[in-house]
Amino acid sequence: MEHTGLFIGALVTVYLLPGPDMLLILQTAGTQGRRAALAVAAGLALARCIHVTLAGLGLAALLHNSPQTFEGLRLVGAAYLVWLGLHIARSPLPCAQDPAREPPMPAHSLAAAALRGLLTNLTNPKALLFCSMLLPQFVSVDATDPAGPFFRLGAVLVGIGLLFDGLYVFAGIVIGHWLRRSVLRRRMQQWGFGALLVGFGLRLALVGRMD
Repeated sequence: MEHTGLFIGALVTVYLLPGPDMLLILQTAGTQGRRAALAVAAGLALARCIHVTLAGLGLAALLHNSPQTFEGLRLVGAAYLVWLGLHIARSPLPCAQDPAREPPMPAHSLAAAALRGLLTNLTNPKALLFCSMLLPQFVSVDATDPAGPFFRLGAVLVGIGLLFDGLYVFAGIVIGHWLRRSVLRRRMQQWGFGALLVGFGLRLALVGRMD
């Protein structure tokens, strides 16, 4: 596993870029609290584990070489982001709650939050292609057992993703404190995050197939 520092630097750069995963965690933490946001983070981590596994098995390359499959998954992912954005924007405004007194969440609500995280990342084919292109570059071609280093780097990818998701949960909680002071702020946040997710969905639908 050579150039691990460079690999981590590339991951940090990617995780700092605004995207649907980040927006979903910020919005969930700001409106539903820490537990729901951590459930979203768990769903995102599971999706990244699946992407790493698929990339390691060579299925990502198969997807890249199958335009019809890629296009189908891309359109499904785009439709899901648009639906999620509209759902957030049109949802009833939740009651303002003190984050320090966050009530327990039912198990089904936490499961729904985790599923949102899972689907948001898993239906994005470019996340899978990112894993398939980035990870092999940092595995030595002379390795007798490349699967070991590949999946260790995959574990680093998932771990750093969880670290950043945790930071975004904290940032979302701070946003939630600020939003709690005004109904207008909460409504603008809801519409704003919903519109951004719709925008990401439309962009995914329109950018075309990755070369």
